[in-house]
Amino acid sequence: MTESWHRGSAAVVDGDGRIVAAWGDIERPVFPRSAVKPLQAIPFLETGAADRFGLGADALALACASHAGEAEHVRLVGGWLARLGLGGDDLICGPQTPLADGARRALIRDGAEPCRLHNNCSGKHAAMLTTALHMGEPTDTYGDVAHPVQQRIAAVLSAMTGVDVDRQDSAIDGCGVPTWTLPLSGLARAFARLARPESLEHCRAAAVRRITEAMVAHPALISGRHRFDTRILALGAGEVVLKRGAEGVHAAALRSQGLGIALKIDDGRARAADALMAALIDRFASLPRRARQGIRALAGPELVNSQGVTVGRIAVDGVDLPE
Repeated sequence: MTESWHRGSAAVVDGDGRIVAAWGDIERPVFPRSAVKPLQAIPFLETGAADRFGLGADALALACASHAGEAEHVRLVGGWLARLGLGGDDLICGPQTPLADGARRALIRDGAEPCRLHNNCSGKHAAMLTTALHMGEPTDTYGDVAHPVQQRIAAVLSAMTGVDVDRQDSAIDGCGVPTWTLPLSGLARAFARLARPESLEHCRAAAVRRITEAMVAHPALISGRHRFDTRILALGAGEVVLKRGAEGVHAAALRSQGLGIALKIDDGRARAADALMAALIDRFASLPRRARQGIRALAGPELVNSQGVTVGRIAVDGVDLPE
């Protein structure tokens, strides 16, 4: 018996914008949420901000992360800000209870309150703040839509997706900075360009390569132990670059194939988005046998009750999987 249904749309696009495969309405604008963090990180490199302050691949991975607030995440972002002569209170994102169970329990055990460094977007905000500082721009308003930091990001989004974001709806994301709607076709196109940056001008291509290499090199910083993004990045062995967003949005770059994937689950459920993305990676990525087995398990995870008994599973319907 099928107990619940989650419906959505997905696009697979190559670097020239050609639709390789599609399901549902891929031109309907959706908020991409945190799935665009690798794109938002591009100005952090292109302006020279990261290099000026000697920030390496771990900081770049955190700029792309929706981290779980684990001790390593908090320590690294805190150290990054200290290098700038700043602290967590200089971030405009609010305090957030860590997403990781262990980190939440540690705070309770220590009688401590969550801070802004625990916010899953603190790395992205640190990159925006670093860029503003480097460019001599106001650092207390870097999240305003008219701030040069956000205007550079809007320009990158337009160029990478092929969609003029100035003509799209905008809103304030969960962490306090602007987000613009994009069609899944455009989001997938941008990730195809992350997969194969050769068509981009030299400076941007170099930035994109550094971003994808940082994400592949530091999967645990992108999300956290046992979380979906980290597991896929680790299994993908450099082939898959993936970023999850809230409300059932996912985007991935398949580097060998030069393909981008973007999907949105209509009801926003992460369990459905995870399974569908794993199924699409299984279908379109070129992966070794062991990696494919691990990703296929994520495409059809078992449901286990409190007794440890398998009582069901999540299944993807409508996507033909390889044998």
